[in-house]
Amino acid sequence: MQLSLSFRKRTPRIVPGFTLIELLVVIAIIAILAGMLLPALGKAKQKGQGIMCLNNTKQLMLAWRLYIDDQGGKIPPAFSDIPANNVWAYGILDWSTGNRDNWDVTNTLARGTIWKYTGGTQKIYKCPADQFVTVGGTPRPRLRSNSINAWVGMHDGKPTWFGNSPPWRMFLRDSDFLVPADTWVFVDEHPDSINDGFFCTDMKPAPNLAGAVLPDGPASYHNGACGFAFADGHSEIKKWIDPRTRIPVKRSGFNAGNQSNNKDIQWLWSKTTQPL
Repeated sequence: MQLSLSFRKRTPRIVPGFTLIELLVVIAIIAILAGMLLPALGKAKQKGQGIMCLNNTKQLMLAWRLYIDDQGGKIPPAFSDIPANNVWAYGILDWSTGNRDNWDVTNTLARGTIWKYTGGTQKIYKCPADQFVTVGGTPRPRLRSNSINAWVGMHDGKPTWFGNSPPWRMFLRDSDFLVPADTWVFVDEHPDSINDGFFCTDMKPAPNLAGAVLPDGPASYHNGACGFAFADGHSEIKKWIDPRTRIPVKRSGFNAGNQSNNKDIQWLWSKTTQPL
């Protein structure tokens, strides 16, 4: 028996591919979609950080409240020149890498009166959106972005630079709060403005907005908004409506510039203290 094998020559199969123009069109579509989605993702991230910020300030408020209850209603000073005066938190922040107050928990937060009521939880003193670090040497993140209302506890219970406190109310005991839900205690302070543990709101020109000033400035981490915690225990995010309130961070001295007729300051006044 004879066997024969024959091989047939096959024509190579040509698989069609993209032309250069088609590839460029696909790349352009991807770029457009990315341009549409990335801002939305960025805002979603900031919203998530805002929720964490609210949780942090609520935890700070709880610790502050527990301390006051243990002290029979006496509110701790917002600031003091005397180390033994039971301030809520110690330390003077700046942008210097060499300043231990920027990063030494033992010498700052842990010395404060409310520290033990936080369970030693460092992260609640800071907004998660605060990603700024010190300048020079080896950069480090700072410990704190929150400050306390200077009218709540004052400077050792005294008006200091506020002048004569009338006609404005000082809060030295928890019974001094007339409208706890409308009086803020903690705020996220502007990174250039934050130094000592209290946030100064100058009430002297109120309600005359033509003389409005910001001796200390609020932060605007959350899509142009700022976190506040109030004396009744709730926290909220305030959206700033005047672009002058959203002050750029320069990592240097704080200067709020001209704030005349800023409606945001009117809101801040209304939540800081009340007329006697």
